[in-house]
Amino acid sequence: MSAINREPLTAPHRTRNDAVLALGVAVLAVAIALMGGEGIPPDHLGWTLLLAGHVPLVWRRRRPVAALLGVVACVAPYYALDYNPTLPIPATVLALYTVAATGTVRRTLITGVAVLGPTVISDGLANPRGAPESLEISGWIIAVLFIGIDVRYYRWFVASIVERAERAERTREEEARRRVAEERLRIARDLHDLLAHSITLIGVQTSVAAHVLNLDPDRLDRKAVAQALDDIAGTCRTARGELRTTLEVLRAQDTVMGVGAGAGSVSGSVSGAEDMRGPLPGIDGLAGLAETGRVAGAKVELSVRADGIPPSVGAAAYRIVQEALTNAVRHGGREDLTVRVGLWAADGALRVSVRDDGTGGNAGPGGEVGPPDGRPGFGLVGMRERARSVGGTLDAGPGPAGGFEVTATLPLSREDEVR
Repeated sequence: MSAINREPLTAPHRTRNDAVLALGVAVLAVAIALMGGEGIPPDHLGWTLLLAGHVPLVWRRRRPVAALLGVVACVAPYYALDYNPTLPIPATVLALYTVAATGTVRRTLITGVAVLGPTVISDGLANPRGAPESLEISGWIIAVLFIGIDVRYYRWFVASIVERAERAERTREEEARRRVAEERLRIARDLHDLLAHSITLIGVQTSVAAHVLNLDPDRLDRKAVAQALDDIAGTCRTARGELRTTLEVLRAQDTVMGVGAGAGSVSGSVSGAEDMRGPLPGIDGLAGLAETGRVAGAKVELSVRADGIPPSVGAAAYRIVQEALTNAVRHGGREDLTVRVGLWAADGALRVSVRDDGTGGNAGPGGEVGPPDGRPGFGLVGMRERARSVGGTLDAGPGPAGGFEVTATLPLSREDEVR
């Protein structure tokens, strides 16, 4: 079956294999000759023509038509001299089969007509009463040609099945790799949002504590210092818990990927990561974000007029507001900073708006908000990726009345649309 399924024109070592096959067919002809048969036994000329007719078979797959013509050129005078007619049959059948199995249907039909025409005419002239015998010979030639055509179509069918299976396997592997890459990018965004938000709050809270300590050391406000330190400890605990959850997802992903190999292990890593992902943050957590902003010293005004938001859209909105608040507190540049956060559903989409009245931050290449030293960050890049992940858009830049403004439009599915 492997030999039948293999494409004959591209098979390895085809000339060497055909040489061995031609030798085997020649040995078969000699064995049939030794057993006797009809017609005149071959003499020196007959053996020369017979064995010479097997030589073109060495190149039967490289030059199928030329090999058939070579066989016919030797077999025709052999039959004309009325030698044993059975001996050249294996070589002739093999040459006809090769032409049919390696060429087009048109070439096979032309070859069949070219072979059958002279054969029938010569038999009719030499033996007018041998019509049944001529019909039998013609039937065998047609059968051999049809077998070659059938084998060729079978090879095409097998090749198409193999090609589809390989393409499907490549598609599965590419899809699994894409999902793993998306999961890692999601984890990277979560780590950025978590660390940027938490470290910014810790920095602001530390500055508050230092300010209280340096304001009037002789009249130390112990309650204010204790409150600032408690806020720092609470922020650290929250950040540590979220960081542990994120790292557990990443560790589970790497562990599953190390167990197996190929698309199966990659797909397993994604499913394992999804199992440990836990609940996604949503708009229900915006009140907590607003409170952390207030603890950091900003006045946060929160307005939410939406309900029944899909989890993926809610998670994107939460992360966008979190990053926007972090940037506002970090780069606002004012002690009495006011940040207005608004979410509402309209026209089949969740609208998100975060505006502050601060002095704004520096914008790096691509619009990334960065620190005062001008080094670019990943804040706006991450927020835009969050919006695109649910098919939405995000704009960020200076507000019409000063400060900085972030607006996002996150589409809702029709059944989840909030009215």
